[in-house]
Amino acid sequence: MRLYGFAGTRAQRALWGLKEVDADFEYVSVNLLEGEHKRPEYLRINPAGKVPVLIDGDRVIPESAAIVLYLAEKYPEKALLPDSLEDRAQAYRWTMFAVTELEQPLWRITRHMILYPPEKRLPADIALAREDFVTMAAILDTHLEGREFIVGNRLSVADCVTVYLMDWANELQLLDGFPRLQAYMERLYARPEAPQRIAEARKAA
Repeated sequence: MRLYGFAGTRAQRALWGLKEVDADFEYVSVNLLEGEHKRPEYLRINPAGKVPVLIDGDRVIPESAAIVLYLAEKYPEKALLPDSLEDRAQAYRWTMFAVTELEQPLWRITRHMILYPPEKRLPADIALAREDFVTMAAILDTHLEGREFIVGNRLSVADCVTVYLMDWANELQLLDGFPRLQAYMERLYARPEAPQRIAEARKAA
């Protein structure tokens, strides 16, 4: 397998999944700062021009959450998806919650802070997105009371997808009022399979 990614991006999620299932893979850096994601040879792999993308034989899988779910299905013995239908439903639920309710406001903040050209940045949208994130983060915070992982008693796809967002939020000082989420993030990043934190990955790039 080959994973196309760039340091500090959502490729960290895919790296986490690959490490958790102990997969043999090659990492291919796509330098976003130099526009490598816009080159024709990369757009043939992913027309959206984004990272990460996992290639496994003839299968081309973009989208970081989809990659983690694919790996969970490919390596069922690693139990990234729970055994019971009820727990799998919860794993799917919290994975979707992460990419819709938590990730989207983080993207809005990041776009208006650094990605959009200055004339398109809207400070008011940053404030609204911060409010949206905090409201949804409080739901996850409450859910994690008394829990080590989001679903069941071991790491699942929901954790691989979500914990990266906690690191992202932490970079934006959005976890200051959530010591439980901070502890969850630190606990999971202490795992030997964990990838680098966002800041570490950027420094190493």
